[in-house]
Amino acid sequence: MEFSHLASRLASCDITSCLIHRGDELLFQYEREKGASRELLPINSCTKSVLSALVCIAMDKGLLPGPDTPAGDFFPVLLRDPDGRKRRITLRHLLNLTAGFRWQEFGGIRSFPKMTRSPDWIQYVLGQPMAHEPGAVWTYNSGVSQLLAGILAQAAGETIARFAEQHLFGPLGIERYEWPSDPQGIHTGGFGLKLTAHDLLRFGLLYLRQGMREGQVVVPRGLLLESVKPAAAARPPERGWYGWHWWADEIVAEIEATKQPPSPREAGRADRAVTAGRRVPYHYARGFGGQFVFVAPDVDAVVVFTRKTQNRCLAPHTLFREAILPALAGGSLSPDE
Repeated sequence: MEFSHLASRLASCDITSCLIHRGDELLFQYEREKGASRELLPINSCTKSVLSALVCIAMDKGLLPGPDTPAGDFFPVLLRDPDGRKRRITLRHLLNLTAGFRWQEFGGIRSFPKMTRSPDWIQYVLGQPMAHEPGAVWTYNSGVSQLLAGILAQAAGETIARFAEQHLFGPLGIERYEWPSDPQGIHTGGFGLKLTAHDLLRFGLLYLRQGMREGQVVVPRGLLLESVKPAAAARPPERGWYGWHWWADEIVAEIEATKQPPSPREAGRADRAVTAGRRVPYHYARGFGGQFVFVAPDVDAVVVFTRKTQNRCLAPHTLFREAILPALAGGSLSPDE
């Protein structure tokens, strides 16, 4: 794919910025307006993946216990609930969105808007009835992200933003951000963070390099790999898998494998190309409205999209799966001459 064609497709999708980085090189940068990739923008639910990194860091430092620790160790109200299923909720269930609460993010009971209008978001989530045994069913739930934010704040003994400045933003060179809080002063765990596209790229490259930044371990490799590993199958209409507040999926890319001489029946014809299917896995952070950070280790690439328009937009994901990642896998995506 030539970049000129990619730019026109990005413009038609109303993309604010797009960055494609492979190896040690920024191959492509698109901005709808000059400077758009340096502008602070809401990353929406990509905040969840940043929170995941902070949880991994806190576990590595011994501030948080392991993922199979009961959430009731931090919220005793869960241990006193008459529904015994709440006592079986663990940090792992919160991280991979299988806690089992009855929850519909927007449609139906509109759990998310009700949470944000409540005087105490964490108590609102803890008070929701159970619908499933923990670990049994994946349900998209920004409320459990707020529970994780509360747990991290308890464990760190400081605000999440301050913890991030010391252990994530600082090492990545992220100097500008905005991060709102809930009524109790706990920074939002499932949405709300504002970063630039280039800072999202730094974050994606950290995951591409398995937690390393300029020779320094920022996120421990073992926990990082666990966090992006497919853990729970997403429920339709979503596709793919969910890890610890990261999405995961793959494509099967057709690549030219060899040039084969014509068969006797095809004598006189030119050599024919033979294609082979290559599975290319990737994991990604995703935010409402079209914010994405795609990490594709097998092709040594990170792709970032930002989009100001706030609606349910999956056009960047489609473009990534159908055009950008296959081109990277086939080695055909390079700067225009």
